[in-house]
Amino acid sequence: MKNLILIVLFLVPIWSFGQEEKETSKKISAEFEKLYNSGEYQNIFNLFSPEMKIALPIEKATDFFSSLKTQAGNITSRKFAKYEMTYASYVTNFERALFVVNISLDSNEKINGFYVKPFKDNSLPKPERNKSALILPFKGQWTVFWGGDSKELNYHIESEAQKNAFDIIIIDENGKTFKTNGKSNDDYYAFGKEIIAPCDAEVVLVVDGVKDNIPGELNPIYLPGNTVILKTAHHEYLFFAHFKQNSIEVKQGQSVKQGELLGLCGNSGNSTEAHLHFHIQNVEDMNKATGMKCYFKEIIVNDSVKKDYSPIKGDRIANK
Repeated sequence: MKNLILIVLFLVPIWSFGQEEKETSKKISAEFEKLYNSGEYQNIFNLFSPEMKIALPIEKATDFFSSLKTQAGNITSRKFAKYEMTYASYVTNFERALFVVNISLDSNEKINGFYVKPFKDNSLPKPERNKSALILPFKGQWTVFWGGDSKELNYHIESEAQKNAFDIIIIDENGKTFKTNGKSNDDYYAFGKEIIAPCDAEVVLVVDGVKDNIPGELNPIYLPGNTVILKTAHHEYLFFAHFKQNSIEVKQGQSVKQGELLGLCGNSGNSTEAHLHFHIQNVEDMNKATGMKCYFKEIIVNDSVKKDYSPIKGDRIANK
């Protein structure tokens, strides 16, 4: 699963040196905020330049803004920060997230570039590894598809929050992840398998109801798909993504015990086939978080018992 960044781009390669907010930027950004909060996505589309309308047609624009609203809520406050190339950059508080909203305008005061990216707070603590004693979040033997400290082992390393993440699958003796032709989710060994709590924790976020993808296709709107985040006693946030639609068994605010069922493995979000995405981060919001390396207390790795071990790509792993 790639990092959670809602982004739409129509690039305009012109540098702007001014750091005072221009009146045109102030006017259009305020209009955008008003229309976004009221759900008037057609009127936001009307603010686009002709080129932007081609790059982001009304259907995709509506999907993008409605998805942003579902994920982050309304804008509650916004502060101009600087210009980045032609983009006026605003630190923007949403009801459930903090983003930087960037808006570029052409000479006709039309939006010809727009993107949203996470706001990073460098003052947050950045622990290197987990303190909680963890078991693997599943039963039986699974295989690490992505995991480790190098780009060759783990493409997640380019994401601040997910740099130590795992993508974990089930394969058979022939190295296949599915039983027949892989055209349906039910054909995959991991689909529908139980995902369990690695330790005692509090459920701090649940997202359910996202449809499972057709194998081979992606959902770019909500990248984690169906999601659970657990908070441990050491203030570590355990992030689980891509659950099967409507399979999550826990509720926000609930306390769970180690080994308790969270839900079923699925293929929702930024996923081409059924698998578990799991990582640990230092705060709940992945857009602000730094990932930490995950060690499991005692597990079986390639048929040998290992203690305090962080799996890497290719490891066959199971609980002892």
